[in-house]
Amino acid sequence: MGTNSKIWVSEINSRPEIRSPFEGKTVRFYDTTLRDGEQTVGVVLSPQQKLEIARKLDQLGVSRIEAGFPKVSPEDVEAIELMQRANIKAELWGFSRAVKGDVEELVRLGLRASVIESPTSDIKLKAYGISRDGVLKRVTEAISFARRNHIATAYFAVDSTRTDLDFLKRIYLAALDAGAAEIVVVDTIGACGPEAAAFLVSEVCHWVGPNVPVHWHGHNDFGMATACAVAAVRAGATWIQGTINGMGERAGNSDICEIALALRCLYGVDVALDLTKAREASAAVGEASGYTLDAWKPLVGENLFMRESGAVASQFHLPEAIEPYSSELVNAHRSIVLGKKSGLDSIDLKCKELGLSIQPEQRGPVLAAVKKRSIAKRGLLTDDEFRQLIHAWSD
Repeated sequence: MGTNSKIWVSEINSRPEIRSPFEGKTVRFYDTTLRDGEQTVGVVLSPQQKLEIARKLDQLGVSRIEAGFPKVSPEDVEAIELMQRANIKAELWGFSRAVKGDVEELVRLGLRASVIESPTSDIKLKAYGISRDGVLKRVTEAISFARRNHIATAYFAVDSTRTDLDFLKRIYLAALDAGAAEIVVVDTIGACGPEAAAFLVSEVCHWVGPNVPVHWHGHNDFGMATACAVAAVRAGATWIQGTINGMGERAGNSDICEIALALRCLYGVDVALDLTKAREASAAVGEASGYTLDAWKPLVGENLFMRESGAVASQFHLPEAIEPYSSELVNAHRSIVLGKKSGLDSIDLKCKELGLSIQPEQRGPVLAAVKKRSIAKRGLLTDDEFRQLIHAWSD
């Protein structure tokens, strides 16, 4: 297990051949919940909601917040202006196509940094009716214009992972020559496995050199977003782009908090994120977006530190026997709940929690009554229902 008293993962994770590519790295997070996350079907966030989410992101320690796509959304303009007045510590970034008019809107708003994006794969270029030379011209002109207006840019190559490698290298280097400061490798439709993500990021890092920060922006279409992000970090990425709760189009984006948890606990990576604030940020985004998360979702699911099984409850006193990391790491509450799968230890622990007492000979019948009630209602007993059951036995 890990030496950290709050992390209890396999010692195999600490083997030099596994840990060495991660050593000495700090990973920072670029959050795109307010732009890419809002592309979740049916989600509409008001400017005030975006401001409140931005405040939660700031408390979480997100380094950069993508505040919106102002050229195409008056509501994003309003949200950005609210954020600019809110004394948010995180850098506020815009989002722009490789179009002069988009960049002009960033200038008007006084944003000092932005992603500038364009399609790069032949599939995407065909869909938009743009040639390779045409997109190269657009990218260099837009980035040059941004540089002349003192806007720092990260070039975002849409569908990087399905782009011809020679052309991808050509357009990345052209973007840097035009004035881009950073490069984003984009798995637009979640088309990479972890091995491919690592290969591509390694290639890009080699092309651009050690002084150019490389981002990974992934999607979760095959349930591989976190694994791909970890692989990208292993290969040299120092920025991860994603959203809270992994919200986004189709199967969603990379979940930045889930990735931060994996990097810290499994690989010992220094992450610029306060994991004790993750569940709070998750709840705020879930409420604003109107979506309910799976109870078993990593890090933020309501079931993660809740124990019903009697076999597990018997080990509740030793968290590292039943959990890979401490609830304190993510500011969560551990609890025993009662239901069909409870055991005698579950009854003892719940009685202690609620300040109730029963005779030793009552434990078995009380457990039987709990199971019967749970099966009848097809769910857990509430604390009040358990109190009533205990009082009925005491009368």
